[in-house]
Order: sequence, then C-alpha cells, then structure tokens
Amino acid sequence: MFAIVRMHDLFAIVMLLSIYGFLCASFFMVMDAVDVAFTEAAVGIGISTLLLLSALTLTGRFEKKQRHKPLLAVFSVAITASLLIYGTLQMPPFGSAYAPAHQHIATHYITQSLGETGIINIVTSVLASYRGYDTLGELIVIFTAGMGVLVLLRGATSPAKDSEGKSKRVTSKQPVPMKQHAILRIVSKMLIPLILLFALYVQFHADFGPGGGFQAGVIFASVIILYVMIFGLRATQKTISLAWLEFLSALGVLIFGSVGLLSLLFGENFLDYNMLSSDPVQAQHLGIFVVEIGVGITVAATIILIFMTFTGRMADRGGQQ
Repeated sequence: MFAIVRMHDLFAIVMLLSIYGFLCASFFMVMDAVDVAFTEAAVGIGISTLLLLSALTLTGRFEKKQRHKPLLAVFSVAITASLLIYGTLQMPPFGSAYAPAHQHIATHYITQSLGETGIINIVTSVLASYRGYDTLGELIVIFTAGMGVLVLLRGATSPAKDSEGKSKRVTSKQPVPMKQHAILRIVSKMLIPLILLFALYVQFHADFGPGGGFQAGVIFASVIILYVMIFGLRATQKTISLAWLEFLSALGVLIFGSVGLLSLLFGENFLDYNMLSSDPVQAQHLGIFVVEIGVGITVAATIILIFMTFTGRMADRGGQQ
C-alpha cells in the first residue's frame, strides 16, 4: 500500500490495487468469510479494475506533478491515524470469544437466524432481513454515486470540432476492433450465456449459499461489459439504451423501498416482511427474494451505465466504438 501511495503511474496503481484485492479475497476465504470473498473478487478485482481503466482513458496514465507539498493534508492524516491507533488500545484481543460483539447480537444471529427467517445463509438473513434498512441505504448510495458520475461525464467539455462543426477524429493508426477477431467473437458468444446463467444462480441461490443481489448484479454487468468490448458500443445500444439503464437503476431502488412502504401500509415496521404471508418463514423468504431482485437490478444497471458512458466519452474523443 505504501508503494501505491508513492507511485505516479496510474496504470500501475490500478494493477496493484487489483492484486491487493485478490490478496484480500484470498484472506477472506482462509477466514471462511465466503460471502465477503465473493464480493471482493467480483467488485474489488473485476468491475472496479475495469472502471478505473476506463477512467484512465479520459485522464491519462501519469499523475501530474504537484506544485506544492500537501503538508497540511499529511499532518491531518497523521493526527487521524494516531487517534485511531489510540482508540484500538482499548479493544479486546483480536479473535477473542469474549469480545462484546460476540456476546450480544452476533450470538442471536447465529443461534436464532434459521428459526426466525428460515434462511440457511446467515449473511443473507442479516443483510436482507435484520439490517435491511442499512442495505437499502447502501443501495441508495450506489444509485446516487452512479448518477453523480453521469452528471460529471455528461457535463464535461465536448471534444474539439473542426471548421465544419464535426468532431475531430484521431487519424493515427487505430487498433483492430475486437469484433473482427473470430476467436474472441465465438468464444464470447459461448461464454456469455453461461455467465448469465451463473448470475441468475447467484441471484436466486443466496438463501442457501454465498451470493445475492450485489454479486449477481456485478456478474451480470460483466456480461454486458464483455459484449461492449467485443462487439462495440453501438451494437450494445441497439439492445440496451442508456435511457433504459437509467430507468432500471432507479427501478431497483423503488422495488426495495416499496417493500418497506408496503409494510408501513399494513401497520408493520419498515421492511418487516411478515405482512407478505401468513407464514412468518415464508414471508421472510418472499421479502428477501423481492429486495434482492431490487439490489441486483440497481447494481447491474448502474455499473453498465457508468461503463457505457465512459465508453461513449472515449468514442467522442476518436476511440473505438
């Protein structure tokens, strides 16, 4: 991490961050945190790397040299780090079974989750049921971040134009479009249906194993990104338009929030799924099923929307479409 902070080659930094994400995912696997490892592999290694590389096509590879030394920022970071380290001195030993977190709510989740929700995967029951309100907040953050990126990209300066008002195109040699490579085109057509099937498995199997809307949404987005990279942006927009992606991004949040509003209308607490069925366990299954669909839709649509907008900006600058 210290090497990443000191480097000025942004491409190398992105690659090192991807490697660091891989090490984190491996560590989570060793610690039996399979759901967290799954998320880190899909988001930290896969989609984040692609989006950062897309951003580099607009910003350039190397960081500009600073004209001043950020001594005030370094001092503020040092003070904050010192306070955080001081705060950890009163924490219980790492992994201690007698830590307050292990004696209070965590014990309830482990012992009572299956009986109260009927969900085998405790992580899913916690994220979508016990702390569903927090998960809704996280989903809103993703949606807001996506919309913020779109506003910044679409409000950026348009490409330079010639005397006739047409956008200038790069006249230097361009790389051969990947759709002209028969092997890439054929292999991608074989893999895309399998990846889509796996995304659906991750989406609807979260009750019994690692997965859920976040991971499934990222996997589904990777399929569309692969299609854009192989067949181009124009071919993709014939099937999925940016307007539809914006609609789907908001629709997922609406689906999640509507479940909570429906609970209030029936006199229950916000995101209390008991009103969905007379059987409490069946109600939990149905509620988690619906909110996870909302999560998957928003995550997938937002990631695809950001990537396609980046790709559109590259095309405006004379890149490959």
